Amino acid sequence: MILPADQIAPRGLTKEHAAAYCGCSTDAFDTWVKRGIVPGAIPGTQRWDRKAIDWYLDRASGLPTEKTVSGDPLADWQASRRRAVS
Repeated sequence: MILPADQIAPRGLTKEHAAAYCGCSTDAFDTWVKRGIVPGAIPGTQRWDRKAIDWYLDRASGLPTEKTVSGDPLADWQASRRRAVS
């Protein structure tokens, strides 16, 4: 079954869509880019990669961004937090 184009979530987002995806205004999004919280646009474009945004936000939130040990990113993150407190 082929989905209509309007039912497919694009991976390349405009700044407005990227900001909405992050739950902030475009002004706040620009600040986040400058602070390294989210990546800049894909080189040579005016589009942001949804997966790159996810990776940056995972990193900013303290979630694992590398290959996980157990296969469960949440469990690995919780274990790392427990080790940090101990």
